[in-house]
Amino acid sequence: MKKAAFVEVVPSPPPLDALTPTEREILSFIEEGGRPSLKELRKRFRKASAALKALVAKGQVQIKEEEVYREPIPDTVEREEGLFSLTPEQQAAVEQIGKALKEDTFRPFLLHGITGSGKTEVYLRAVQEALALGKQAVILVPEISLTPQLVGRFQKRLGIEMALLHSGLAPGERYDQWRKARRGEVRVIIGARSAVFAPCSKVGLIIVDEEHDTSYKQEDGVRYNARDLAVMRAQKEGAVVVLGTATPSLESFYNAGQGRYKTLSLPNRVGGGVLPTVEIVDLKKENHGLFSPPLQNALAENLAAGRQSLLFLNRRGFSHAAICADCGAAFTCRQCSVSLTYHARRKALLCHYCGYHLPAFQICPKCGGGKIRLLGVGTEKVEGEVKQLFPGARVARMDSDVMIRRGAQGKVLRALEQGEIDILVGTQMIVKGHDFPGITLVGIIAADVALHLPELRAAERCFQLISQAAGRAGRGGDPGRVIIQTFLPEHYAIQRAKEHDFLGFYEEEMKSRQALRFPPLTRMVNIRVSAGNPHDAEQGIRRLAKKGTALLKTLRGAVEMLGPSPAPLYQIKGRYRWQLLFKGERVALLQQLSRSLVQEGKGFKKAAIEVDVDPVSLL
Repeated sequence: MKKAAFVEVVPSPPPLDALTPTEREILSFIEEGGRPSLKELRKRFRKASAALKALVAKGQVQIKEEEVYREPIPDTVEREEGLFSLTPEQQAAVEQIGKALKEDTFRPFLLHGITGSGKTEVYLRAVQEALALGKQAVILVPEISLTPQLVGRFQKRLGIEMALLHSGLAPGERYDQWRKARRGEVRVIIGARSAVFAPCSKVGLIIVDEEHDTSYKQEDGVRYNARDLAVMRAQKEGAVVVLGTATPSLESFYNAGQGRYKTLSLPNRVGGGVLPTVEIVDLKKENHGLFSPPLQNALAENLAAGRQSLLFLNRRGFSHAAICADCGAAFTCRQCSVSLTYHARRKALLCHYCGYHLPAFQICPKCGGGKIRLLGVGTEKVEGEVKQLFPGARVARMDSDVMIRRGAQGKVLRALEQGEIDILVGTQMIVKGHDFPGITLVGIIAADVALHLPELRAAERCFQLISQAAGRAGRGGDPGRVIIQTFLPEHYAIQRAKEHDFLGFYEEEMKSRQALRFPPLTRMVNIRVSAGNPHDAEQGIRRLAKKGTALLKTLRGAVEMLGPSPAPLYQIKGRYRWQLLFKGERVALLQQLSRSLVQEGKGFKKAAIEVDVDPVSLL
């Protein structure tokens, strides 16, 4: 708890003694300014401490110490916005949400609107409705980088104090924001996934922006999905929950189709805007380095026209692998089953999972050879090559390597907003819900990176990332253009993203999910065993598999077991990992099975057991 000293005039002070000029000036300032802080007076006046001591002794002022909140440094991105009429679809969405708010009962909505369709405006109007009814509103965003724009828009429109909750705040600031929400001193709370736990006593509306985003899943410690918790909290508190997205998760779209959620559609861009044209470049035919001729030419044309461009690659660093060309040795992490990523600025090889690092080698430590080769590409390399190709361009990069310092994200976004950046390079951080009116060209460097992961949701993730990246183009007055570079141009995820066809993608992806009886048709639980020794991890998982096989016989096929098998990332942070998957339609049976296996795992001496319900990643 932080305290500060404030100075105020004493009610009915004694007759005024002679005052020095400084004392008279300070007293006059206090009388006019109300209750300035002691800190402020010391900054404003020379010899303020001695003068205040004299004024206190003469009975003219008193100093009181009070609790104060530590406020986060303002990091908003504001834009001049005039009031405008809602589209018919927006109006219908606002009316349905408003009607549900007045009913004081649980109502879940899926707000499915294409990129640029005005979902944020619907959020704003819905929050205004909730506030008018005396309710509190909680707005969740998947990334801290989204808060500057969102907070800026909400503050400008609502004109009220709000609480901000995310991991980028200092502990004291986060504590104070939490207390403001708990005391009911703020009625709007904006934050990342942990904000779903905001202590609001009158919550009437919960909004989950970009509900499809896997960042809402807490992967370590207490595992939870903030989107699903938002729905559960709204149900328990009789509140309205709005899940907004341009690319719904298959689970949410399936739930809407089953009648569990009410779908609100925004099929058109506001202001008569159109979705960008999308071109696919087959890198098997156009493999001329990092930038294909079509993308390089488009960047040059955009620069010449004074327009802004965005380059997206969901991989940070300079090169994602390094090998010795003499002996073939790869530089890998000692504690994880991954290659070390080369970071040119730091001149180091880093592990993105545990933080292990080595200085960049010029000579192989294994054979003494001097032919070290860097393989692959990351955003740092993209940034460097863009600067070489276009030396006069103003280039910026936005990824977790450079967005470390406080306020860095807001600084880049403001510069982009003010036209001070020509080309922005970044990871998924730059494609999640941002509104960049000046961006007319989006280049997707390697669209099929996500497709090569051994993941259940690989195609879904690929479609969402491409669609979200493409959606940043053409949101202002000028038409947008998107160029997708890929080695798999025929893949349905890439083809449907090119056509802006979510429904077509959903139908194709559901065919494979139905054939395999995978979510959203079933629920899934991942049981993982890890240990510092590979034998202990394998022994533990096989013990659970034996127990699970026996339990499944009593369930008569209602639950299916897959595995056991080593996790795709076999070693992380020095621990070896095996996993066992269970899937079934009846969640109660999965919970019963999980509890039995957890009980069995309590007997492990050298291994640990983790349970992940509805996993979003199986790596």
